[in-house]
Amino acid sequence: VSAWAAARFSPWLWALVACELAVWAWLVAFFRDPERLAPPGDGLFVSPADGRVSDITPLGTDSLLGCPGVQIGVFMNVFNVHVNRAPCDGEVVSVTHRDGAFLDVRDPRASERNESTAIRLRHRHGGREHPVVVRQIAGLVARRIVTDLAAGQTLRRSQRIGMIKFGSRLELLLPESLAAEVRVSVGQKVRAGRTVLAEVGRGL
Repeated sequence: VSAWAAARFSPWLWALVACELAVWAWLVAFFRDPERLAPPGDGLFVSPADGRVSDITPLGTDSLLGCPGVQIGVFMNVFNVHVNRAPCDGEVVSVTHRDGAFLDVRDPRASERNESTAIRLRHRHGGREHPVVVRQIAGLVARRIVTDLAAGQTLRRSQRIGMIKFGSRLELLLPESLAAEVRVSVGQKVRAGRTVLAEVGRGL
């Protein structure tokens, strides 16, 4: 009450109170965690993050997949929902954290140099097992990667897997063996657990 009364007589104090309320409201919004239902259908890979597609890149045998494939990058700004979700059904093979730099994730060097966590999954389709990788990459502001997974854990598509706090980048790596057809374009807005990034090629 005294602070409120003081604010009535001090424009500077009122501005400080308003600023604190705005920060509190932003933090509440940042940690929001809306329900997301996975889209129906087989052979679909959904976005692991809210944001915009930043790049679609072919991969060689030296990728984290260990084979040729494609990488779809998603940039999250500080206003996006930051809860990350599984792109597909699968078994967690490993969760590997790597220390690194904190470059702006829009910097082309960020993918290789920044702190990150690689989540390797074993996905079954067409009677075969395929490697799938999700990478959580910290950014200039994001300094904490949370990954709520352990090796051997079974995931369902769109299941919560963690978050990165305060703006960052997610990458989905799919192997050539899935003949995945990319369903998004660079610059497109996507929603974690809902937007289909790629679909297994016909005939698989």
